[in-house]
Amino acid sequence: MSTPPFFEAPARAEAAEAAADAYRDAFGETPEGVWSAPGRVNLIGEHVDYTGGLCLPLALPHRTFVALSPRHDDVVRVRSAQEAGADWEGSLAGVGPGSPDGWAAYVAGVPWAMGSGHGFDAVVDGHVPLGSGLSSSAALECAVAIALADLDDLPTDDAGRAELAGACVQAENVVAGANTGGMDQAASLRCREGQAILLDTRDDSVTHLPLDLAGAGLALLVVDTRAAHSHSGGEYGARRADVERAARVLGVPDLRAVAADGLEDALARLAGEEGAQVLQRRVRHAVTEIDRVARTAQLLRAGRVREIGALMDASHESLRHDYEVSARELDLVVDTARAAGALGARMTGGGFGGSAIALVERDAVPEVAAAVRDAFAREELRAPQFLAALPSEGAGRDA
Repeated sequence: MSTPPFFEAPARAEAAEAAADAYRDAFGETPEGVWSAPGRVNLIGEHVDYTGGLCLPLALPHRTFVALSPRHDDVVRVRSAQEAGADWEGSLAGVGPGSPDGWAAYVAGVPWAMGSGHGFDAVVDGHVPLGSGLSSSAALECAVAIALADLDDLPTDDAGRAELAGACVQAENVVAGANTGGMDQAASLRCREGQAILLDTRDDSVTHLPLDLAGAGLALLVVDTRAAHSHSGGEYGARRADVERAARVLGVPDLRAVAADGLEDALARLAGEEGAQVLQRRVRHAVTEIDRVARTAQLLRAGRVREIGALMDASHESLRHDYEVSARELDLVVDTARAAGALGARMTGGGFGGSAIALVERDAVPEVAAAVRDAFAREELRAPQFLAALPSEGAGRDA
């Protein structure tokens, strides 16, 4: 059985130099510096970051690099190393809700949200798979944010990074028009190597938890289904509207306020509402998912990473049936990985495509990956892409 090829992250030093070279080609001079920020996978805690929940993301070794120099005016000029002809140039004075559109919103929106008074020239070189549910958009925002903070001597300790994450969320929500929560940006800016973060989205506090997969003889296999994924689609916004409406009906600030042992009472109180069955399913997912995150965190603290597989499985079933954000390809990955011996598997990210993860014995990674590849071939689906999730550090300066 042949092992499918993996999408490897380039060495940071080499990738930084490549971004600097692309900047020299684009602008005819050496950039002030090169910064990067990682994509992320969420171990567990999906679609609860916008209802006061808990999440457990980790940063990937796959990063987006930004070679950048400040300007003395408010003009922003951006080039992409991946997409020829996707250049954008404009004034910060023209940046605002819905403007600019496209990928430039995730760049120009950041200085707008940070209140930066100067523009910049930049080349973006991304190594986080696009549309994979691994947060390439947040990696781009956070790379720009850490660059501007560094150049403007803004705090980059954890408190400063929390502020930067908030600005990136504002850029994504307002300028890019994607109504997402703050998990992706927190992970990209605040994660540490070898650890996941327990993110409390009520107060944006993080607790760093050990995630020694290798020490446990395990690996976290990431499968990019290569099925289209987008945060700005209407389905994502509809789910967020559902949980916000449910919270209003229940008279609570968010669904974190509904304890697991109070779930049945909350569901009964929703019974008379329009679309009650849908609201009940959404609430059941949010309440049980937050509880699953708390239990997963307890296991990680105790060094019992092998025991989280059942919680991952339950998370996916909830996302599949109660929150209805899975997809044919995601279910195929999860079901196939489990059948091939994975300890647990689930979709990760916003859903409707994107990626799934599987907790597997380290020696079984080739076997599980091959089983998934073959299942996609039998279903005549586009071949998936495989990555290894190694808990990595957050955004920083590379050159």
